[in-house]
Formats: sequence, C-alpha cells, structure tokens
Amino acid sequence: MNRKQHIDKKSVNQGAEAAIRDANKIGASTPFNFEATNLTAYGGLLPVATMLERLGFQQLIEETLTVKRITRVMPMYQFVLAIVLAVYVGFSRLNHMRFPEREPMLTGILKVVKLPPQCTFWRFLASLRVQIAGQILRVQRRMRQRVWESARVELSVVTLDTDTTVHTLFGHQMGGRRSYNPKNRGRKSYQPILTFLAETREYVAGELRNGDRPSGRQIARHLDEVCASLPDQVKTIHARADSGFYCWDAVEAYERNRCQFVISARKTSQLVERLKAVEWKRSPKTDAAGQCEFRYQPDGWGKEYRFLALRYIRKPKAADEKKPEQYQLFDTPEYSYRVFVTNMNDAVELLVWFYGQRGSAENLIKEAKNDAGVAAHPSGRFETNCNYFQLAMLAYNLNCWLMLFNREEGTRSETLRHTTLQTARLRFLFLAAKIWRHAGRVGVSYSDHYEEKNLLQRLMDRVRSIAPGGDGFLPVLKTALT
Repeated sequence: MNRKQHIDKKSVNQGAEAAIRDANKIGASTPFNFEATNLTAYGGLLPVATMLERLGFQQLIEETLTVKRITRVMPMYQFVLAIVLAVYVGFSRLNHMRFPEREPMLTGILKVVKLPPQCTFWRFLASLRVQIAGQILRVQRRMRQRVWESARVELSVVTLDTDTTVHTLFGHQMGGRRSYNPKNRGRKSYQPILTFLAETREYVAGELRNGDRPSGRQIARHLDEVCASLPDQVKTIHARADSGFYCWDAVEAYERNRCQFVISARKTSQLVERLKAVEWKRSPKTDAAGQCEFRYQPDGWGKEYRFLALRYIRKPKAADEKKPEQYQLFDTPEYSYRVFVTNMNDAVELLVWFYGQRGSAENLIKEAKNDAGVAAHPSGRFETNCNYFQLAMLAYNLNCWLMLFNREEGTRSETLRHTTLQTARLRFLFLAAKIWRHAGRVGVSYSDHYEEKNLLQRLMDRVRSIAPGGDGFLPVLKTALT
C-alpha cells in the first residue's frame, strides 16, 4: 500500500485553462475607418473638471468678472473655461481652437455640441476691459485659499521668488519697446513681472508689462499685491530677487509687508569703492576666494542695511560680444564680485545658498512660456494681451493645484517634487478614453493597460471628496503639507 501510494501519479485538475490572448498584428494592410464615436485623447481632463466643479470655480468667475458683453453662443463662464482648458491641453493660440472643435471630452465639460470658431473667441477677448486681468488674479487668490484648505496645505513659512522675463514681439503689438533683450537685440518686447511660491511652485501674482524697465513704484505695487495674495495661514515670508529689483522702493515694500529678503545688488561706483575698502576674509564654505559683510546706506535709501559680498579672482578670457553681460556679477581689474543686501541675520554662506535656490524660478518662467503659452499674445491690443496672460497663468496653476491633491501622504515641503506641465500632460492628460452613454447616464472608460491608473483613481477619489465645511473647505488628505 505504501509503495503504491508513492509510485502512482497524482490526478491533475481537468478544468479549462485561461485563454491565452493572441498578439495584435498590425501592418501595412490593416484596415481602418473613421466610424468610431465618442473617443477622446484627453481623458485626463476629468480630474481637472471635477476639481473646478467641487471648488466652485464657476461661481467665482460669475461673481468676480464684470463682463458687460452679452454672449450668444455660450455663456461668459464657458468662454473663460474653454480658453483655460485649451491652454492647459496645449492649444495656446486662438487659431488652434479649430482642432478641439468637436473634442468629446472638452465639449462635454463645456456642455456644448461644438466650440465656436476662432473669430468668436477673439471677439470675446477683445471685448474684455483691462480690469479683467486684476479680477482673474482675485479669482486665483480665492481658488488658492480653497485648494490649500482642501489639500491640507498648512505652510506658515513661504519663500517668494520674483523675477522679470522678456517676450520678444514679432508683430505690431501695442506697448512693445526696444529695451533689454539679450537674445534678440534691437527687437521690441514685453517685460512681464512674475512671482512664484518656491514651496508649491504656484504663480502668486504678476502682470504683463511693456518693454520698459519697471520703475520703483511699479515694483513696490507688485510686491504689495503679492503679499496680499498669500493665504491666511502664512505668517513668515522670505523673499528673493535679482538686481533688477535693487531699489529703495522694493526694500521699503518688503519691510512694509514684514518680509525677510535677499536682493542682489547692482554695480555702482560708490559700492565698488566700499568693497575695496572693507576687510576681506577667506570663504571656505562657498566657492569664492573671499567674503565680507558691512553696513551701507546707498544714495536715496532711508537707512543702512547689511550687505554681503563674495570675491572671485578674475581670470583673463577673451571677450565675447554675443554673450550678454551678467547683471549680478560685476568686475574690477583684479576681482569679480557678487553682492547682496538683506535684513536677515544668518551666516553669509547660508544666505548665499538660500539665494542660489532662486534659480528654480527661471525654470518656472520657462515652463510658463513654453508649456502654458504666456508668450503667445493673441492680439495687437495691449489690454487683450494682458487678459490672455492671466488666463494662461491660471492654466499653469491648474497643474500645480492638481499636484497638491495628488501628492503622497506624509510629503513635506522640502521633499515635494514638481511635475512640469509638459510631463503632466504625458502622464495624466493625454489618456485615450471612450465616453459612453447608457440609460441617461454618461461615463468615461479608460484602458486597462494605463500605467498610472492607481494614481488617477486616488486623485479622482480625493477631488470628488472636496466639500465645503464651516467657513472654508474640509481637508481630503490625512497629513498636512508643512
């Protein structure tokens, strides 16, 4: 009996095995047609539309924007939402609006059969007054407060990066000036001013300006608007700016708003003489040959401030006429200098490192120009371009707000990674989907091979959980971002 038990083979289950799927074989002779309906390439717009609906975006637009023009094809809110979503998808110019004219996802969100032609969008933008740009900023300010409450962003200390950029003009746009334009010298340009939040990469405030260099009053007005646009939980503000903001008006605005700032100083003859007279020390914790600090009051300033300086041994090199001059690093025959003015009391190497992190603002400006299309000015009228600039930056902020909802639990501001708009489109926006309709219900079906379906499911669960509570919105994440 024992011998038979060990010798006989065990019985095998006779059930049917799972069918093995054959590979799809697609070649030159594969038939094709154009008969499929309700297919979309922008399935990732569903989380965006859900977030805007839950946060009351339509109510904010209708309450804040004072548009007197009576629109017939679509209501005013649908025009604004169509432009913002088109820019978010990647159609940054009005003549691109003909491509998503019958896009099922976009038209379904707007609740229309098809989009109106390009000329209708242009007439709508041309009818908006210049005050609409400031009203769109107020909409973004209230949206930011709601996003921070829902995504449980509890940042009490923030860092502001303020900078200007150059938009070269190739037409006859109103307000263009021949000014600082290192890549296209002699061409007319705009010089918008923008401020970003270093922790969340959000666009806080800004404006489209003509090509002239901003004056001290304009800089101070911008900084006051930036500080007023921050959420209520912010208590401490750090600020960084380049030498284009080196003036008493900017310093006074920072002091008035209780900001701790570091500004790169501009070269003046009095400052150079002061640098030659101070006592220099070795700088082992920086890449400079020497460092120093002193108290100095420039001409026209209300009081003296702490100045930090780094000194580099100047190496002889051939002059390159095509290379633009560095406006933060000025030279003498023996040395090159980097000078900063600050009201902070930290060590020199810490403040130099802190200012060096401002380079991320350059990447954010590049992202706004290349991905959000803020440099695609649709009109020759300056007021129209100002309004379109704010709409494009609103589309840029949509990506930042979605990333706050889609972050991992336990993430801190130091480890919060930024996903650019271009990458977010490839990962979360350009999703093939089918919109189905059955028994009066409309739904969206995605591919079962989608790589990021777990992240998309988590994001949809969070944005659908957004709900008002008390004086604000209830948090949908367990841990706060601090």
